[in-house]
Amino acid sequence: MVFELVPALAKKDHIIDLKLSTVLFEDNKLYPWVFLVPRREGVKNMTYLSLEDRLQLMREIALVETVMTTLFTHDQTNVAMIGNKTPQLHVHVLCRTKGDADWPGTVWGHHSEPYPADEKVQTIAKIKAAIEAALRNPAYV
Repeated sequence: MVFELVPALAKKDHIIDLKLSTVLFEDNKLYPWVFLVPRREGVKNMTYLSLEDRLQLMREIALVETVMTTLFTHDQTNVAMIGNKTPQLHVHVLCRTKGDADWPGTVWGHHSEPYPADEKVQTIAKIKAAIEAALRNPAYV
């Protein structure tokens, strides 16, 4: 089987591929937000991953969460795997600030504001560069 993103995730902007996961960008200026999608066919949740893949996913989540908290102002990070509407394992990693448009509630299906095109390109490049730099830490590979 060949790995393919489901349509909802295929619409997202690609940032970088890690050892296991593809990192995608959520175009919502209100929240610095990315997704990690393990490149394994037919995986809907963690139970479909091998133990080795589960551990690698945790390393990659730690790496990406660290990058996001280094790059963006935040009071809290949200790391979540929901999948009710998108039946492919994907991990949300986003930064929240007290008083944001949805604070303290969830962000799913609520407020959204796309980035201006130039700012979106710059933000994706900034995240990619920070992930590449973080990959030099042997704990994450």
